[in-house]
Amino acid sequence: MENGTTIEHNAAGEELRAEVAGASAIPTDELERLTADIVGALKSVYDPEIPCDIYELGLIYKVDIEDDRRINIDMTLTAPGCPVAGEMPGWVEDAVSAVAGVGPVNVDMVFDPPWTPERMSDEAKVALNWY
Repeated sequence: MENGTTIEHNAAGEELRAEVAGASAIPTDELERLTADIVGALKSVYDPEIPCDIYELGLIYKVDIEDDRRINIDMTLTAPGCPVAGEMPGWVEDAVSAVAGVGPVNVDMVFDPPWTPERMSDEAKVALNWY
């Protein structure tokens, strides 16, 4: 990755954080807005079989915001055989592409590490009666 900002989902499924991998060409306040808006867009995408958004489920592993505003996302599924595996990356791409100020969006499906329920946020656990 060139200089940019990385948004990562931590192992406990809690909030994303932004890390600048070097001096960014995007002003700090603009990076903060982009980060918040991208997280909001990710929270608008739901797994149709689970009443919780993909962000809170911990399906988003990484989001890179490049200096040229290209967005690269690594995501996973709760199971590799998920019936919407072919469609969900497009849903994520469409949602994030709608954020003002982003460039092209690329979504890669990854399965390493495999998703586990520990990646869910507390909000998701409550919504799914996981406690």
